[in-house]
Amino acid sequence: MEPLKHIFLLVLIFLFGTVSVRAAHIIGGEMTYECLGSGNYRVTLKLYRDAAGGGAEFDGAPGSIGDATITIFENGSQIDILSISSPDESPVAPDVSNPCLIIPPNVLVEEGIYVFDLNLPVNNSTYTISYQRCCRNNTITNLVLPGDTGATYTIDITPEAQQVCNSSPAFNSLPPIIICQGTDIDFDFSATDPDGDLLTYSLCSPFNGGGNNTDMPAIPTGVAPNPDLPPPYNTINFLPPYTAADPMPGNPAISINSATGLISGVPTLTGQYVVGVCVNEFRNGVLLSTVRRDFQFNVAICEPTVVAAIEADEILADQSFRVISCGESTVTFVNESTQEQFIDEFFWEFDINGNTQTFTQDNPTVDFPSDGIYMGNLVLNPGTQCSDTAAILVEIYPDITADFSFAYDTCVYGPVIFTDESTSDAGPDALVDWFWEFGDGNTDTLQNTEHLYEIPGNLPVSLTITDINDCTETYTEIIDYFPVPTLIVVAPSTFDGCAPADIFFDNLSVPIDTTYDINWDFGDGNTSTQISPTNIYETPGVYTVSVDITSPIGCMTDTIFPNLIRVRPSPFAGFSFTPEQPNNFEPTVSFFDESVDAAQYRWDIDNGEFTSFLPEPVYTFPDTGIHVVQQVVIHESGCTDTLVQIIDVEPQVRYFLPNAFTPNFDSVNDEFRGNGVLDGATGFDFQIWNRYGELVFRTEDPFEAWNGRKNNEGRLSPNGVYVVVATYVNPRGEQIELKGFVTLVR
Repeated sequence: MEPLKHIFLLVLIFLFGTVSVRAAHIIGGEMTYECLGSGNYRVTLKLYRDAAGGGAEFDGAPGSIGDATITIFENGSQIDILSISSPDESPVAPDVSNPCLIIPPNVLVEEGIYVFDLNLPVNNSTYTISYQRCCRNNTITNLVLPGDTGATYTIDITPEAQQVCNSSPAFNSLPPIIICQGTDIDFDFSATDPDGDLLTYSLCSPFNGGGNNTDMPAIPTGVAPNPDLPPPYNTINFLPPYTAADPMPGNPAISINSATGLISGVPTLTGQYVVGVCVNEFRNGVLLSTVRRDFQFNVAICEPTVVAAIEADEILADQSFRVISCGESTVTFVNESTQEQFIDEFFWEFDINGNTQTFTQDNPTVDFPSDGIYMGNLVLNPGTQCSDTAAILVEIYPDITADFSFAYDTCVYGPVIFTDESTSDAGPDALVDWFWEFGDGNTDTLQNTEHLYEIPGNLPVSLTITDINDCTETYTEIIDYFPVPTLIVVAPSTFDGCAPADIFFDNLSVPIDTTYDINWDFGDGNTSTQISPTNIYETPGVYTVSVDITSPIGCMTDTIFPNLIRVRPSPFAGFSFTPEQPNNFEPTVSFFDESVDAAQYRWDIDNGEFTSFLPEPVYTFPDTGIHVVQQVVIHESGCTDTLVQIIDVEPQVRYFLPNAFTPNFDSVNDEFRGNGVLDGATGFDFQIWNRYGELVFRTEDPFEAWNGRKNNEGRLSPNGVYVVVATYVNPRGEQIELKGFVTLVR
């Protein structure tokens, strides 16, 4: 078995930037095998690289940097490592069957073919043959971190395949180098199976493999793992929304025929896309092998050098143009052919009543003798290899004239009546289609119609007519439409509420806009000129509202809404309380009503924990902390007002230090400690020091007392004055320190 050299693959980058300094980019590859009998197999590994720009060579070729490994696994366990070299190299040129196709320069892809033989005893194990490499092109469009993504080219020889000395299928054609954006593709990814087995095709995910750690090439995360990692293999990470089944944007989407292996679709975006194709081989319903091809598709903008085209009324098919002239037998053709720098000659020809007339101008003018249908062609660069032709259908028809009249009451809102007055020289019944555009976004297709506008303005009305010959003409006229509404409609239509009443008057009248002069009188002394204003009624009462509208052409209307608004008096909530700072020692709070014009009361504390209907309730808070107090007052009119206040019942600690004690064992004042309430306090620390700075007693228990001995068990402390320090954290998290003196008298 010959050694297989490590291969550095340089990606095709002719459209997408410069070569990475690593020069280890992969374009694609595939692996197949042939059974020679008696457990002998011939394996073929095909790899592809970009040969333009001085990139890295195939491993094993002159100028390569090292041998690569092929690793053999049996049921996932490594059994052998091979190295082989000297691939059979050949160029893979872009498809240039069309000499007028403009392709990017410096495009050169090479195929390297490695062939090696193996002896694998027939058994019930699966043999896996693998080659791994990093890395792919950084500019690939459909992968996550493509520069850190490698490739694994592998194939399994299953027990079923061993038993029948199966040979895997092999692809018939090389992968495509360039795909043209916006053009139908029809690539043959079919394969041939030497045993005649059933083959099915699918788009599948290529395998990842190899990392970008060039400093440690011999470890599994290196550029060329040695040994190669065992199966199962991770698939590459597609960048959403791309997937293995939908690897590149297309309309229709890129797909593969499961029976023929033909890939079709129309790519819609340029870029570089990794695509995987799997060929499954079946015999009598048993899967014998799966061959995976992994390749980078490069979608580019491909333009033909010349394309014949003209300005036309209709494009009948690809490069077939229809020109219609109605009422005019002299036609000037507008040449829209591209690309000008490649066009050396224009040749026009028209069949006019059996006679051929030719022209060589860019935009010729042709006189047709009468109404009728004429055929012609535009040929670019006639007689050359890069020629293109456009077929021209010319139809000369009688003239048509679009026209209409209209009528409406200029001041009173109502419909506009439109009457068609169009004519056709083709006959009185030649008109077949009418299309009205009323200038407000609405349309109609009746011959004679009417339209009720909901907006005023200088509205452009257009009528487009079509006759039996597909001749069309459009006539447009401006209609000055500024009537006043027949009925002024305002919401609300009535209002009964409490002061202050903030009311939005929604003017629903049509047709009006900001060009109209609108005057509101709200009945409380306030006015407005807005279309739909807002007014705040502060004072209780009943109010009549009026509005008058004048259009830009002087049409007027007005409406009075008697007693439209009724505003009832409202009370004003208000209260105070004592004590102003309640606490756990004084938790009872008295509330004092300070509301105005209240007839009824409702008090609510802590969302229903306490309710009262008294004017001035008293409440004892069961716990410290924040409490919400709400007062709702009700006026005799039924209007209400609400006031919410926050009361903080403070948790307090009351702790003090006595100044003397007599530890003389008479059971009276024999021990010393602080007194008071420490509920909620934490971190208590109590210390006693003598005049020499010696700590004689310390405790963290607020109920433990000093008995006059050192640490409550040593020698008796002498009479004298001692320093006392007590610290604790109160319930609100404040650090408290108390210092004092205690006199010990025996």
